[in-house]
Amino acid sequence: MAVDALHGWLEQGREGDRADLLLRLLKLQEEVGEVAQAAIGAIGQNPRKGVTHTWDDVGAELCDVAITALVALRSLTPDAPAVFAGHLERVRTRSVGSGSGQAP
Repeated sequence: MAVDALHGWLEQGREGDRADLLLRLLKLQEEVGEVAQAAIGAIGQNPRKGVTHTWDDVGAELCDVAITALVALRSLTPDAPAVFAGHLERVRTRSVGSGSGQAP
């Protein structure tokens, strides 16, 4: 899995302590800021800069957020795929129901 490969790459030469995990969580905040910057640039909200980004840029930044979050989750637990899948299913069930077309 690509997330495991990225996690392994980041772990090379590191002790794998909680400081590394904290830094990965802080990196997530940085990536979210880049989404905001791209969205502001896509709508031209800053009159001094005008339109500086496209909605494709926003999408790419959102992908960076997802990747960063998944690598951080993998740093927290080696069972990240199962943890994520279980959580996603719980959110789906409480949001759209069990498939009957009605919310629970």
